[in-house]
Amino acid sequence: MIDDLDLGFDEPERGEKGRHRRSFVQRRSGKSGGRGKTIFALLMALVLLGGIGGGAFYGFDRVQNYFVTPDYDGAGTGEATVEVKQGALIADIGDALVAADVVKSTKAFIEAAEENALSKNIQPGVYKVRKQMSAEKALAMLLDRKNKVTNQVTIPEGRTAKDTYKLLSEKTKIPVKEFEAAAKDPEALGVPEWWFVRKDGKKVTKSIEGFLYPDTYEVAPKATAEGLLKDMVDNFLSVTGEMKFAEQVQEKRGGISPYEALIVASMAQAEAGNADDLGKIARVAYNRAYSGKFPCSCLEFDVSVNYYWQLTGKKTKASKDMTTADIRDPKNPYSTHAHPGLTPTPINNPGKQALQGAMDPPEGGWLFFVAIDKQGHSAFADTNAQHERNIEKAKQNGVL
Repeated sequence: MIDDLDLGFDEPERGEKGRHRRSFVQRRSGKSGGRGKTIFALLMALVLLGGIGGGAFYGFDRVQNYFVTPDYDGAGTGEATVEVKQGALIADIGDALVAADVVKSTKAFIEAAEENALSKNIQPGVYKVRKQMSAEKALAMLLDRKNKVTNQVTIPEGRTAKDTYKLLSEKTKIPVKEFEAAAKDPEALGVPEWWFVRKDGKKVTKSIEGFLYPDTYEVAPKATAEGLLKDMVDNFLSVTGEMKFAEQVQEKRGGISPYEALIVASMAQAEAGNADDLGKIARVAYNRAYSGKFPCSCLEFDVSVNYYWQLTGKKTKASKDMTTADIRDPKNPYSTHAHPGLTPTPINNPGKQALQGAMDPPEGGWLFFVAIDKQGHSAFADTNAQHERNIEKAKQNGVL
């Protein structure tokens, strides 16, 4: 009777999906039973599937691959490098390992990761591993920091795209001009077209500025300018996606587009002397540009003047050294004294706190702010009279 035939399988418990397969794999590894019994079970399975005929060996191979996850044995040989990309899933890592002939199958790596709670701790980066390793040992190498090829570059918050290219070039030796060339088409780098929408009536200028998210990045051995900028854009999209930045702005900011909010975040990032004030400065920017309560709806932020000078290769100046002609130059499209509303593009690449502040600024009617202590904290005012008193405080504290 077939019911009495022992095929070498453990009886799975009800409701435990996949238990039957895992029991069989355990027997193959020697934890329970032997290889002979496994082969006997496979042969018997072939009998049940139609008998052993001319295609027996072909059928045996197919059935074996079905029941037994393809995996190499041992610690492997030689050396290989594998990149774990930002946001990669376990299956993505497994695919990269298979492509480099480190593990035999993605499935084997997934199963090894499922049995190791530490697998969630694999960090993005490039790792030295060996070819043709067991999935279990490959996972162990990825979890060992000693195997990580460290070549990192940190992009601080509020750096312009031009400054970012210089930092990347210094670390990678890739010429700045290659980053500039790659940045000419932000959509090709992954910025979705819908980001370049304005609701304030101004012409959209498509720029990579604002989308190069400040963070610490692993630089792969064969990195390219285009690849590095794509990684930064991907990171921006991941962070803003998790924050629901675009959705929250459209829902709560009264008709302001996400791109306009990104511009405001960059303004706040440039103006704030302290992270605590990022949201309040964003509120000042919104109040000046959109409330109709500030002369000409002009932001009057000096930082945007400097941005244009840097963009066009001119020397920048401290605010105290700027003349009236400097800040009110009508030929400077980034002069927020000469032109109402927001600038044509963001003026730097803001960090998460600045993005949060622009997405959800505190309520307030502030139209003015000034730094009042040496820690960079600002005082905010609704009226010019209040603002003048804050300026006096700043002078008393030796800030102005």
